[in-house]
Amino acid sequence: MTVPPAEDSYRAGAVDLLGILAYGTLTAFERLAEDARMAPTLLDKIHVATMASAQIHYFAPLRDRLEEVFEVSVLAAMRPFHAPFNTFHEYTRPKDWYEGLLKAYVGDGIAADFYREVAAFVDEDTRTLVFEVLADRGHDEFVVSRVRAGIEADPKLAGRLALWGRRLVGEALSQAQRVAADRDALTSLLTGTSDRPGMDLPAISRMFSRLVANHTERMAKLGLQA
Repeated sequence: MTVPPAEDSYRAGAVDLLGILAYGTLTAFERLAEDARMAPTLLDKIHVATMASAQIHYFAPLRDRLEEVFEVSVLAAMRPFHAPFNTFHEYTRPKDWYEGLLKAYVGDGIAADFYREVAAFVDEDTRTLVFEVLADRGHDEFVVSRVRAGIEADPKLAGRLALWGRRLVGEALSQAQRVAADRDALTSLLTGTSDRPGMDLPAISRMFSRLVANHTERMAKLGLQA
């Protein structure tokens, strides 16, 4: 087991990363449960309900690491992220099954990419946990197959979903900017300190280029233009 650095700003940033992931799993559970109710077939309902239940499984190790290693209550760690998460989900409430699928794939995808970038600057055990929580377990393939089948059945769906995808990525990036502005410790994981290396401005620019490129690739897999 690796021991996290004792530096206060590092520990605060790691707590923020674990806290935002913990609250993310809870909101993902709620959202996927709602999506399951919109599922057009029983097989779709079972798949999405299973994905929803898995989010609670991911929550437990995040809670345990916060409390056992960083000695912070998971409730306290999640609290700063209630407002930005809730605002994002209020602004991006899907109107139907396909919008819900795209939100889970595109909106969550770009957020997960960002958290993986931040995780490059935490201790090994925390980074391993972050990557485990964010790992795809077949949901991406499920979404791609269902969206492409929907577009094949109704080609007009492509235009609406392409617009929805652009809105999702815009709102997701705005949310990330708001969180970064409010949480200096989380930002310092990326930018580093005098005692700990991080990204300089060109590296941060390249990171955002990677986020956009990954988003474009996801949209292409769906048969949609970014």
